[in-house]
Amino acid sequence: MALSAGEAVARIPGWANASSLRISSLGGGITNQNFRVDVNGESFALRIPGENTELLGINREYEYKANLAAGKLGLAPEVIDFIQPEGCLVTRIINGRQPSPEELRQPNRIRDIAALLRKIHVMPEFPGMFSAFRVVADYSKIVRQHKVGFPNGFDGLIERIRSAEKALTFRSNKMHFCHNDLLNANFLVSDKMYILDWEYAGMGDLFFDLANFSNNHEFSSEQDHWLLGSYFGRYTSTQWAHLKIMQVMSDLREGMWGLVQLGISKLDFDFREYADKFFDRVFANIHNPDWDKWLLEVSTNE
Repeated sequence: MALSAGEAVARIPGWANASSLRISSLGGGITNQNFRVDVNGESFALRIPGENTELLGINREYEYKANLAAGKLGLAPEVIDFIQPEGCLVTRIINGRQPSPEELRQPNRIRDIAALLRKIHVMPEFPGMFSAFRVVADYSKIVRQHKVGFPNGFDGLIERIRSAEKALTFRSNKMHFCHNDLLNANFLVSDKMYILDWEYAGMGDLFFDLANFSNNHEFSSEQDHWLLGSYFGRYTSTQWAHLKIMQVMSDLREGMWGLVQLGISKLDFDFREYADKFFDRVFANIHNPDWDKWLLEVSTNE
């Protein structure tokens, strides 16, 4: 059973007997419980993991190590404590604001995020691993175990995804430290841009981060060109094809996440509607007339 916020606070050295302490709920999130804790004039965020989140591929030890490393580089909030074995994470609150999707679609902000991602992608290797292809395969097993229905055409979709995985085999072996969950809610603007929520961080394909950021902010093709140009400078047709394939994988991962939540979550949230939204985009883009060209491009060029 998960700890209560009060129980978690009592486990943090110096907090149980603090002269001034207040706990309040933080909004947002459909996986965990998040709280603000004000202690002796300082403010902190407390994350209490939701039930069965390991089935979503979350390793709390890896989340802690990723957030700790990013925090030390000033890319994420500073980690204050990690409560084991429950995996509760305490970080310092940064006073700032969540930028709107519209703001992050602007060229100057795309440049900011590209620069931030370049810093993340050269961080030292750590134990966590992330492959969108493996995540989809693992989620599929869980969905079947919980007898959640797949969308029509799912088997044919997976055959096309396997072709993409094969095409990317060589290129995807080049692993980088990645965040892998670049939702709008995970960006914070203060004195600079920060990234929150490192649950899915792992060594993986940097193009997944680029695609995930693009998808979650509904980029146009022009904005995708800005993104690749900001990240790489001059970029190749192969890099464009890689981005396009990973955009499909980003949406597929999100749709599969929704199906897993349908099977395991007790939250009052319409996960079916959530999953359907992403599967609609997957089926639209997997049949893009350029799909086979993209596969050929990434499989035959450096």
